Amino acid sequence: MTFGFAPAAAPTPAAANRLLEPAEWAAAGIPLLRNPREVVSGLHARHHPQPATAVLAVLDPDERLRASASFVRRPAPADGWMFRNVLLAQLRRIIPHDLRRRTPVRTAVLLYCREGDARWTAEDGAWMWGLRDACTLHGLRCGAYITLTRDGWQVLGEGRGGRRPHSGSEPEPFATSEAPPPAPRAGGAASEILRRAAAAR
Repeated sequence: MTFGFAPAAAPTPAAANRLLEPAEWAAAGIPLLRNPREVVSGLHARHHPQPATAVLAVLDPDERLRASASFVRRPAPADGWMFRNVLLAQLRRIIPHDLRRRTPVRTAVLLYCREGDARWTAEDGAWMWGLRDACTLHGLRCGAYITLTRDGWQVLGEGRGGRRPHSGSEPEPFATSEAPPPAPRAGGAASEILRRAAAAR
């Protein structure tokens, strides 16, 4: 699903209450990613996000990607309630809910590619509010919120980040964790010995 692009606008007074500051986000107990660069690189390679593109991903307990979707931000003021609705619609489209579970086992993370530098903005706060609420309504754990700017990527509320990928970089090859193990080489003395041993059985 793709929406139009508009520069970030200041939130309305009502929408200003539907955002989270970095300190509030850090205090919410958001689970840390074990390997954030691998997650970021994998999503960047899969979706090739440009500024104003959000990438929503659902990870299993081992941080393997189970589902993902990307979409472009709608031209409207930043509002956590609106972002929550968009994220919830995407979650319903890509993966069944986990509302019947006593405790969530899958985690949703959000990567948002935007203009500007890596510092927190009110728009980021609205995305954080929306992600947390959408996860609750879909029975998922709320995971990391990551920005992708010209400076690189940043996991907000954690202080972890890196220079690559960034908003203008070419996609890297898929993360090695998603690639199948290399096939053994055929031929050579070792394979000939194994072939003879198998034939003798």
